[in-house]
Amino acid sequence: MSRKIQDVLKECESRLSGVDSPRLSAELLAAQALGCSRLSLNLERGRVLTDNELAAIDTLVTRREAGEPVAYILGTREFYGLDFAVSPAVLIPRPETEHIVEAVEASFAKDQSFYFVDLGTGSGILAVTIASLFPKARGVAVDISPDALAMAQGNARTHNVLDRLEFRQMDFTHGAVEGTFDLIVSNPPYVSEPEFAAASHEVTGFEPTGALVSGPDGLDHIRAMLSHVAAMLKPAGRFFMEIGYDQAKMVIDIIDSNHPEFEVVGVQKDLAGLDRMVFARKK
Repeated sequence: MSRKIQDVLKECESRLSGVDSPRLSAELLAAQALGCSRLSLNLERGRVLTDNELAAIDTLVTRREAGEPVAYILGTREFYGLDFAVSPAVLIPRPETEHIVEAVEASFAKDQSFYFVDLGTGSGILAVTIASLFPKARGVAVDISPDALAMAQGNARTHNVLDRLEFRQMDFTHGAVEGTFDLIVSNPPYVSEPEFAAASHEVTGFEPTGALVSGPDGLDHIRAMLSHVAAMLKPAGRFFMEIGYDQAKMVIDIIDSNHPEFEVVGVQKDLAGLDRMVFARKK
């Protein structure tokens, strides 16, 4: 029995009713399997698929049906207009993290020369994007995971910034990165253990736990890293860090009580109106 693209998409959407965005997932996976764009899918909705094409779609949809995130199946995710390779070794880039890039753009001129470090770089989205936007900037990308660093290096190569980024494997909660920096950015683990236990299978079953969870209240990494951040920053150096939506007051209290070398500049909300980033500056 012949099956057209439009019919297969409906079937796939029905199969994926238990995951987020079933229609979008069906279209993205079908396009990947067929080696075409989503636009082409819609333009060729009446085309009859071959058995090999049907099998290729089924393989990808079966993975998504089990909860595997689309980004891992496709092996790529867009961030700030750039495509990044991703795998289960790294977190899937999220739009909330783009606020850090916006803050950097608001703080430095495009032709400015500055030295920065990205703590917990993962796939390299912050380090690579900043280096792409600021052609005179140089940076260090730090991660505890060699697999994450390899992926970040690959993304830096793809976007032609490898010559201005250095990659170091280390635990940034245990010591300072060698050097003094104009800017430090970080999207550290900040999910609490209870939050993680209640999270969806798409997160708990596939994304790297070590890049997400940070103790009972989600603040273990932040507490441990702040003294090292202070040591690495130049006077008047800027620090932009992503936080959990309910952590702003606690993070500011930690800084005010334990790190007088900082002044908190403010808290940035995300597009949902939730606290998402803390700005601090070294005095």
